Amino acid sequence: MKKPHTLLYYAPLVILSLLLAFYPGISGDPTPPKAPPFPSGAPDVRLPLKPGSVRWAVIGDNGTGEQPEMEIANQMERYWSVVKYDFVTMDGDNIYGDHSPEDFRIKFEDPYRPLLDEGVRFYASLGNHDDAKIEVSYKPYNMNGNRYYTFQKGNVEFFVLDSTVMTPQQLSWLEEQLKASTAQWKIAYFHHPLFTCAMFHGPSVNLRKQLMPLFTKYGVNAVWSGHEHVYERLKPQSGIYFFLEGESGQLRYNNIRRSCDLDQARFDTDRTFMLVEVDGAVMYFQTIARSGAIVDTGSLTLQSTQK
Repeated sequence: MKKPHTLLYYAPLVILSLLLAFYPGISGDPTPPKAPPFPSGAPDVRLPLKPGSVRWAVIGDNGTGEQPEMEIANQMERYWSVVKYDFVTMDGDNIYGDHSPEDFRIKFEDPYRPLLDEGVRFYASLGNHDDAKIEVSYKPYNMNGNRYYTFQKGNVEFFVLDSTVMTPQQLSWLEEQLKASTAQWKIAYFHHPLFTCAMFHGPSVNLRKQLMPLFTKYGVNAVWSGHEHVYERLKPQSGIYFFLEGESGQLRYNNIRRSCDLDQARFDTDRTFMLVEVDGAVMYFQTIARSGAIVDTGSLTLQSTQK
């Protein structure tokens, strides 16, 4: 029997290696080593923890059911013991793969069980990997059968959008809700980013054209999104603060273009989640890796045009 030519024999392996190197995020993408053990002692909380403030955590692209998601969830529980945040906002891709009851258990209920047992509420938005027909009625996501919805905590109103299917009806609903809002802080969150330095998908330009006129007209203060499996704090756009938190479970290693000048902070080498606190006209934040390392921290002031 004639043996295959050596180059032909090894060509598929060479091609696969090149794909893995140049297209991060596909199956088999190498990830950083396992995170080191949690640091000893109390969590490194940078928030002021003012009495009566609104406190929450932010996760995105989390629903893998794999060990990194579990380690982020463990850190979230660890920080909750000090911060006592009331709720968690979810930037989409809440459940990857199948959506059976067992999947919800492995990819959501088991990782966040300690927080759920403490009464922490999760408010989900829909990503492109989510099954809207199932998730909008999944009680722990607090969507109450709606693909888009609002809720208010203290002086902060949240506008949760379905960026996968942005219909004229949703845009009309959003304008009505923003116009009627009397909240001091207006925060929108959804899956697809309007601005990003990440390479794999890039910004959703059409969505930006649809949403930014409403955000600027009605004084939206801050926007969160996911989809790109990285963390970014972007320079304000039209006076609005933008964050991207999309690496609470998935990760695209070294996926941010270093030549892009939109970012004020960036992190694409491990999983993260965020803590946020609003006290009056100031928003404090910190971003934490699964090792417990502090990735980013700071404070933002309510824009001067807001009441």
